Amino acid sequence: MKNYYEILEVSPNSTQKEITFAYQKIKSAYSQNGLALYSLIGEGECSKMLELIDESYNILSSPVKRKRYDEVRGLNHADQDQGPAPTSISSLLNKHLEQQDGAPSSRPNNERKSPSSTKNIAKIIATKRFALSYDIDPEFEKEIEQTTEFTGEFLQRIREYKKIDILRLADMTKVSKVYLSNIEKEELEGLPALAYVRGFVYQYAKCLKLNPDLVATSYIYRLKKMKT
Repeated sequence: MKNYYEILEVSPNSTQKEITFAYQKIKSAYSQNGLALYSLIGEGECSKMLELIDESYNILSSPVKRKRYDEVRGLNHADQDQGPAPTSISSLLNKHLEQQDGAPSSRPNNERKSPSSTKNIAKIIATKRFALSYDIDPEFEKEIEQTTEFTGEFLQRIREYKKIDILRLADMTKVSKVYLSNIEKEELEGLPALAYVRGFVYQYAKCLKLNPDLVATSYIYRLKKMKT
């Protein structure tokens, strides 16, 4: 089993500031971007890692607990000049990216982690998070392409056609599922000021790979006509 330093991807010589920064980075990667990770190691394994991450930080963030832990583990800070060992989040995601790019997944044991690994992780996460998987209907695609006035009902049809439920769209857009539902139903009473609605619809369209400017402009124009 990895020790607490390895779990947080830090060296035993790390300062408290470095440990806190490492904890925040790896905790964010596991908790906020589970979609990419679940596809690689499973939700259960992610949950276990989150517990270990919290447990590690609980010990290493306390000078007293950290000193006691180091003594029990026989860690001599003066002898630790090696870089941090990669944890499962870096090794799994970077291995996945290398396989996608056709690059060899194995590295020499003495080769330190590339500075670009954080960017690689972000690339995989973003790709997984915003990926759309659906069966293309040429007729409906043509209808979408030729449409200039986007109603709430039509947006809902597109969302369902592209197999994105409200909960996932809310995660993708960072817009409340209540607002998204009211946008589709054109429930004016349940929506904020039009300036905010435009931003919500813009993100809605962008995540569904539509023309966000066209969709947002036509939808807001429609709402304004409904209000008069």
